[in-house]
Amino acid sequence: MATIFFVSLSICVYTYLGYGLVIWLLVKVKEYWTRSKASTSMVDEKDWPGVTLLIAAYNEADILPDKLKNCFELDYPEDQLQVLFITDGSNDRSAEILANEQQILYLHEPVRRGKIAAVKRAMKYVDTDYVVFTDANTFLNPKSVKRLIRHFEEACIGAVAGEKRVRQEGEKAASGAGVGLYWKYESLLKNLDARFYSVVGAAGELYAIRTSLFQPVPADAILDDFEQTLKIAQAGSRVAYEPNAYAEEEPSANLQEELKRKVRICAGGFQAMSRLLPLLNIFQYGRLSFQYISHRVLRWTLAPLALPLAFVSNLYLAYFTDSILFKIMLLLQFGFYLQALLGYRMQDRKISIPGFFVPLYFCIMNYAVYAGFFRYIRKKQSVNWEKAKRASQA
Repeated sequence: MATIFFVSLSICVYTYLGYGLVIWLLVKVKEYWTRSKASTSMVDEKDWPGVTLLIAAYNEADILPDKLKNCFELDYPEDQLQVLFITDGSNDRSAEILANEQQILYLHEPVRRGKIAAVKRAMKYVDTDYVVFTDANTFLNPKSVKRLIRHFEEACIGAVAGEKRVRQEGEKAASGAGVGLYWKYESLLKNLDARFYSVVGAAGELYAIRTSLFQPVPADAILDDFEQTLKIAQAGSRVAYEPNAYAEEEPSANLQEELKRKVRICAGGFQAMSRLLPLLNIFQYGRLSFQYISHRVLRWTLAPLALPLAFVSNLYLAYFTDSILFKIMLLLQFGFYLQALLGYRMQDRKISIPGFFVPLYFCIMNYAVYAGFFRYIRKKQSVNWEKAKRASQA
């Protein structure tokens, strides 16, 4: 029982905290010996390459005027930036809003076949060397495209992940506080991953690829952005990270909406892992496999299983042994889960205490893994995205 406890605890600590420390140390050692520095040179204004900004939108009429304004405010040469919207299946006012915009390329078909089919169709109209993918409900900082594209000066870079930021104002409710802190930690890990070797999958809110490296993912892919960028890395190119190119979006309206989103992502994670099995071969993919297993696979497999094992084994050891260590560890676990329960009861309150909702969000994330797994094996997850309500819609 002690073995079960310590092995389970080690898996949890490594997955959620230890990997961050390990990758930080590896980066420091690498940069000490190589004296390597991230490229910060900017292409001369007249030499910026052609870029297509591709936005697949479904029934986003309410936000499209603001999204268009955001696109037109991007600091990139107008003659080198093609803005392409595709709204296949939308039955709201999207066509009315976009059809008469002379500055964009607009595609629409009445049949909804899902985002992957829409993107695949839109890519046939791309004639630039680079494509930047972003969502209709996210807003980019003005220099985001330039900051993404500059990384392609290095021939080994096949894709660049931008940063996702969750807008937060004043005191935070559970959904906003949890997801905001989560993405800050994710951004830190992505930065370290890129400095060590490669980002392990980009978020669809903002990323760029070389057009020549685009690989259509299967039509039923749930996490197309994750699969697309990992396939690029698997083929031998690196995925860079640019924290100063960011996409901002509002948090989910409440914890239930955030859970709905996380369950879908976890179902997609299991699907992606089943299709990326070769990446588990560390002898073939080396550093990429190490990062993929540590940063992604453990979060979706062993770590959620280890959490209840650590608690149950700790409960047994605290009761049947005289060890003070096991009693202290059990008290710490009880305290953590009690705070999660308290956070659940107060999820709609605005709380100004930093980190108050972190235990709750942590538990929700791990519950979503179980729910996502059963949804995946039952084939209950549709490829069509069911949008989560945002805070402004609550």
